[in-house]
Amino acid sequence: MQKLGDFKLPHFFNYPPYLTLQPVRETREKQVQLWKELILDYCRTQKIFVIKLEDEFPLFSNSVIERTRSHEAREAFLSALAAEGRAEWLDKGRRNSLILWHRIQDWADIIVNFVKDNGFEDSVMTVEEIRSGIESRGTELHGIDWTILMRALKLLEQKGKLAIFKGTSTDDEGIKFSV
Repeated sequence: MQKLGDFKLPHFFNYPPYLTLQPVRETREKQVQLWKELILDYCRTQKIFVIKLEDEFPLFSNSVIERTRSHEAREAFLSALAAEGRAEWLDKGRRNSLILWHRIQDWADIIVNFVKDNGFEDSVMTVEEIRSGIESRGTELHGIDWTILMRALKLLEQKGKLAIFKGTSTDDEGIKFSV
């Protein structure tokens, strides 16, 4: 089985037709489903939050079979993820895609569990501590994309589980938990 670093690639990755958008609807639907799962799994294991279509992304080329995904195919797969709420276009030109390997609600649940597991109920932390603090090491929150984290925190704020306090810069925004 071929690997990309420590990530095991599925068998279809070396099958040339799967690197070309398929014209038959049923085949394309299966192809798109396989690629959506592959993209989400790869991004989750590698902690990738943004895919830029113009940049080289490891899954979109295969040196073993000397094939590269077309821009059309890349956009089709990311658009399919966006249609399911698993990605969002960050720009009108559809060049940058935010990958949601967890939906925002799921990230919010992960934050609540993190707070409870670490005894931070009724505590204050900075947003940066959640992203890169000692307590978050080894968790999915460590290194989380700022945009995703802030959206999950705002969702929790709307539910009354925390309050966000603005600091003088984005590095010192505070969170008061009340879970």
